[in-house]
Amino acid sequence: MPKLPRASGDKHVSAFKAAGWQVNHIEGSHYILTKENSEIHLSVPVHKNKILGIGLLKKLIAKAGLSNDQYIKYFNKK
Repeated sequence: MPKLPRASGDKHVSAFKAAGWQVNHIEGSHYILTKENSEIHLSVPVHKNKILGIGLLKKLIAKAGLSNDQYIKYFNKK
């Protein structure tokens, strides 16, 4: 299985957008993403020049209902 990408929050926001999530609003440095017909929201921190932690990324992927392989495809699509 390929490793999850290590990147800043804004690149991960783009990957979730490719998976059908939309930026609902921004709270400080956190992008709040929602998906139509879903009560789930994702909060992705976007800090300048900071890599999103792998543990948080795994939790966001699981909360979004994606497998790691699916997520990697969306990440590489952007």
